[in-house]
Amino acid sequence: MTAVVVTDAEVTLADVLALRLAMEEPLPGGTELVLRHRTSGVEREVTLGTPGAMTREATVAVSLAPLLLTAGRWDAYLRHQGRRSRLRSIDPGFSLDHLDAYALCKRTLAYRSYRTRNGYLALKIDDAAPVAEVRAVWFREGRFEVTGLLAFTGLEDDESRHEATLALHRRQTGMRVSATATVQGVRFHAAVSLVDVLAADPEASGTWEPSLEVDGVGEPLRLGGWLDDVDGKRRRLQYPSARIDGVPIRPSYTADDELRIEVGG
Repeated sequence: MTAVVVTDAEVTLADVLALRLAMEEPLPGGTELVLRHRTSGVEREVTLGTPGAMTREATVAVSLAPLLLTAGRWDAYLRHQGRRSRLRSIDPGFSLDHLDAYALCKRTLAYRSYRTRNGYLALKIDDAAPVAEVRAVWFREGRFEVTGLLAFTGLEDDESRHEATLALHRRQTGMRVSATATVQGVRFHAAVSLVDVLAADPEASGTWEPSLEVDGVGEPLRLGGWLDDVDGKRRRLQYPSARIDGVPIRPSYTADDELRIEVGG
C-alpha cells in the first residue's frame, strides 16, 4: 500500500473524525479506515470512498457515532485487499481551546484524536459525564481554592450565574464541609477554609473528596483534570503542602485524575 501520513487530525464538535492525508500515490478504490481497540482487539471499519483525480493529498471525514466505538484507545490502520498498515501521523492532535469547546456539549462519550509516542494516529474514547474540570489549585490565607470549568453539563458559556456549593466529604467518617461557590456560565471559582476542614474531623488524618453542586445540574460534579494531555497526574503533579495548626494539608490526584485533599500523614 502507498505510504500515507496524517498531517492534520481532529474530532469535530459533531463527533466527526476529520483527517488530512498526504501520500506518495492516490489511495486505491475500496481502501478502508480500520479502527482497532487496543485491549479487546475489536475492529470497526469504514470505506473511504472512490478516489478522485491523481492527487497526493486528500481529506477524510468519518462520523464516529455510527461505528459504536466503546471507551478505550483505538489504533488507526488503512486496509486494501486484505493488506493493512498502521496510519502514521505528524499532527500533535491537541488544542486546549478545542477541548474546552468540545466539552460544552452534553455527551455520553468523548472522542479525542492524538498521535502516539511512536508517531501513529489513534483515538482515545472516554465515558463522558458532567464533571468540574480543574484548571488551578492553591492554598491562600488558610483556604483551599480551586478554579476551572464545567464539562459535559450542557450549560451555556455565557454570563449567567448559577447557585453552587463546594463540598468536601470524608468517606471514612461521613463528615462534610461546604462553602458557597461562584459559577458564571461554565466557569467556576470556589474556596473553603482549611481551619473548618480540620475542625470538622480534628482527630482523623486522611482524604477529603471535593465535589461541586450546581443548580440545574442533577448530580454533584467530581473535581479533576481530564481535558488536557497530562495523563497520570498522581505521578506528574506534586503540590506543596500547607500547615494549619501544625497539620500538613495538600492537594493530590487519584489514579483516575480526580482531585483529593490529603490531611495529615
